[in-house]
Parts: sequence; structure tokens; C-alpha cells
Amino acid sequence: MTEHFLSLFTYPPLVDVLRQFVVIALCILGGIGLSRWVRTLFRLNGDDQQSLVQIGVKSFVRVLSPLLTLGLLAACYFGLKQIAHPVGLWQIMFPLAIAQVAMRFVFYVLRGIFVKDATVGALLHLSEKVIAIIVWLCVLLYITGLWPEFVDYLDTTELPLGRHKASLLTSLQAVASVLVTLIIALWIGAVLENRLMKFSNMHSSLRTVVARMARAVLILVAFLVSLSLVGIDLTVLSVFGGALGVGIGLGLQKIASSYVSGFVILFERSMIIGDMVAVDKYFGRVTQINTRYTILEGLDGIESVLPNEMFMANPVQNYSLTHRIVRLSTQLTILYQDDVETVLSIMEQAALGVKRISQQTAPQGLLTKIGADGLELELGFWITDPENGRLNVISDVNRAIWQAFKREGIQLAHAKRDIRIMDERSFRQSTAPAAQEKPEPQGEQISRTMPEN
Repeated sequence: MTEHFLSLFTYPPLVDVLRQFVVIALCILGGIGLSRWVRTLFRLNGDDQQSLVQIGVKSFVRVLSPLLTLGLLAACYFGLKQIAHPVGLWQIMFPLAIAQVAMRFVFYVLRGIFVKDATVGALLHLSEKVIAIIVWLCVLLYITGLWPEFVDYLDTTELPLGRHKASLLTSLQAVASVLVTLIIALWIGAVLENRLMKFSNMHSSLRTVVARMARAVLILVAFLVSLSLVGIDLTVLSVFGGALGVGIGLGLQKIASSYVSGFVILFERSMIIGDMVAVDKYFGRVTQINTRYTILEGLDGIESVLPNEMFMANPVQNYSLTHRIVRLSTQLTILYQDDVETVLSIMEQAALGVKRISQQTAPQGLLTKIGADGLELELGFWITDPENGRLNVISDVNRAIWQAFKREGIQLAHAKRDIRIMDERSFRQSTAPAAQEKPEPQGEQISRTMPEN
């Protein structure tokens, strides 16, 4: 190990070693300078319309500096070999530069996949540290000349896997191939989703369903490709596919139904993000439509996670499917002596003074019933922002009507009750025919008559 490492410095003269150090330092500084120049060249101007090149440079900026440094090192390496100059230090710098580029690229891919989820931030940082440690250990083994011995040790070490045995090297290669293919599939799916979300001429539901389906197909293809790279015969998956079908048919009915319902909702566009809907006992604004569940945010801020099957099996009230105009109403009862037309006009004018009431469709007062206690009226009015709540605007209308009634001297009707207090003698006289059948009442009796509502 020591001879392999020191041979890089003993054979060439010291001056040649110093020249190599200078060239390598210039390559590093040149890579950093070129990366800054490229970033300045494609710097975003602040407008909303960004080209794909600008977006790519902005997201690829962490990989750009070591990649340009590696390119300059390669160019200088071939140039020095042409003039027969010693290039022993490049045996150290090439692995270091390639390892740096590989780590930056892996971190760039992982952040592109998981950066949207704040809950995986700590796990992402931990995975980056683990990957960095593994890569630098491999580079150290390669530089010191221990890499072939390490590979031979992994190849000769066998792991019992059921009736068969597999070398540790083969197992690690299988795990690495599966992880690499899945990460590449997830990265391509995330990039495709980001690009689709920028297409304003495509419906949001269609963009979401295309992105989800593309990601699912990519993961499936990556899984099959990784199994083929490992050497597993894909024909054995037929048995697994049959068992999976039976499991879906028996134990996963609800989950499968929710997944299918999610795609149906996205394709039919019967409900999109931002709609105000009511299903069963839940009411709120649609904030997310996932393949298995939909999230409704109520007006009180509480989020409800509902399976998509609920939106297919139950009637759904969508307050903003074709338009956002919603009719609300309030009821009250006035006295018989009040003029109905005047009262209805006062109610309509009072409702027009409320801010959220639609001015395009005027409020409408109705005489719904001539009741026993008075004239029962209903005021219907329309709003165009149901996502801001209904009870608050009904309260504002009731308060405006109450203030208008107080100014005009209009009184609300209430139920009438007649209370008669009878002594014992009067009670016996009024109930004389039934005196023989019923026991005599004791004490003072109270009877109440109340008209039917």
C-alpha cells in the first residue's frame, strides 16, 4: 500500500511534482470560475417565463463546478501526456474529482425528488452523509491500492439465502442496481411533474393524473429492469401477479377502489383543487387530490382526509363546478298588521347593503306561509365566494335586517299563549260530566292553550 502511494511522488523529480500541483490548482480554480461564468450567463432575469435552459442551469449549479473541474483535469492530462510530462498526481485527482461529481449528482437527484416533503429533511441529510462516507472510503481504498483486495474479499464472502448462497459482492451489486434504477425513475418522474405543472394550457387535473401515471410506470419499469440486472427471471413474477390479484380482489377492495376512484375523479374533472364541496357530513375546500385520498380543508381550518371511494359512492355537492353562485336564505315571522310589501322591500334593501351579497342577482323576499302566529317570510340572497363561509354572511344579513326593522318600528311575531287559573269549584263545574269517571282533582289546576304552529 505504502509503495503504491509513494510511487506517485518518488519517480518524477520534485519540480515536475510541483508543476503538477500548479496545473491541478489552476484546473480547480478554472472550474470554479467557469461555473460562475455559466451561472452569470444564464442568470434569471426575474420574469415569470423561464426557459428550460435557465431552469436546468439553476438546479444543476451544485454539480457544475466539480464537473467543469473534471473536464479541465482531463484536458490537461491529455495535454501533458502529449509533451511527455509526468502525470502521476492525476491518478489521485481523477478518483477524487469523479467521486465529487458523483456525490454532487446523487445529492442533486435526491433533493429534486424529496425537497418538497419537509418531513424527510433530516433523513435526507443523514443519507447524504452516509453516501459521502461510503464514497470517500471507496476512493481511499482505490488510491491506496487496497481496492482489488477489498473486491476479492467481498466476492469470496458468501451469504446464505435460503437454499442458495450468494456472494456479498453480488448482493451489494443487486441492492445498488435496485436503488439506482428506482432513484433514477423517481427523479425522472419528479422532473416530468415539474415540467407538466408549468403547462398553463393543460388542465390541472389532467396534469396531475399524467404525472402520477408516468411516475408509476417509471417505477414499475425501473423495478423490472433492476431485477433483470440482478439476474432474476421475470417469469416468476407471474405467480406473484396472480397472488397480488387475489389479494386485491379479497383484502384490498377498499384501497383498490379508492385508487381507481382517484383516477376517475382526475379524468372526469368533476372536482378540482380549489372547489368547495360537501360530501356526507364534510364540507370544505379541496386542497389535494391524491391517487388514494382527497383532503378537504373546512372553514374552521380542520383538514379531513377522505378516501376517494367516498366521492364515488355518495352524492357530492360541488359549489363551484360550473359557477360559484350559491343561494342562501334566512326566515322570520312578522305581525299580521304590518304591510307585507313594505317589509319585503326593507329586507331586500337591507341585504343589498351587506358586502358579500351578489349585486348581479338581487335578493328576493318571499311570503312563504300565513301562519298561526304571523306572516312567515323568507329572504333569499346569493353569494359568489362560498369558500369564505356561509354562517358569517347569514349573520351579517340578519343583523342588517334587525337594524332596519328597529328603524322602521317593525316587530317580529311570537307564539301566543293563554293561561287561565281556575279554583276548585270552577274546575268541578267545567268537568261535571266526567266527574264520575275521573277522580276529583286536588288543589289548583292550570290549563294552557297554545295555537298550532
